[in-house]
Amino acid sequence: MNSSIARSETLLGAALPLDWARSVGFVVAFSLLTALSAQIVIPMWPVPMTGQTFVVLLTGALLGSRLGAAAMIVYLFEGASGLPFFQQGHSGIPYLLGPTGGYLIAFPAAAFVTGAFAEHGWDKRFLTAAAAMAIGSVLILLSGWAWLSLFMSAKGALHAGVTRFIPGDIVKLLLAAAVLIMPKGSVMDERASQT
Repeated sequence: MNSSIARSETLLGAALPLDWARSVGFVVAFSLLTALSAQIVIPMWPVPMTGQTFVVLLTGALLGSRLGAAAMIVYLFEGASGLPFFQQGHSGIPYLLGPTGGYLIAFPAAAFVTGAFAEHGWDKRFLTAAAAMAIGSVLILLSGWAWLSLFMSAKGALHAGVTRFIPGDIVKLLLAAAVLIMPKGSVMDERASQT
């Protein structure tokens, strides 16, 4: 009996067969990596800039749609349950329902969408990987803007929670796409070509 999870066509899925135990390990590891990236903060009000979107998009591209979304759901559960995993060590459901909640809640959807594109080969080239990550980033920004609009005017939320984040998000998604694309001849490329 084959104990592997439905095979992902992402680079990571091609390099490492993802059985149940390895899948759970990656989900937990990437949830913890997201928590770590939340501690990289550029203070801004009302929404700080963090390293989270970099990790969210990379998680989706590496783990695929289902496991990427699962990692983000685990991350949200960890933070909501009281672990100091949100930015600057915040935690709990009240923080999740605060001004940054819309961004956080969008993480599973962004990882899922980015992962779905990766499963269709968008993770193989820099431009398509960056495009997939840009779509995921737009989901995060739109969800964050919609939620932040409950705390201030829609126009104020657009400035405070979207437009000033666009340059940083572009840099983060370009870096994530660059990290994703391995140089030719790498171990991951060799394993992917053997499958």
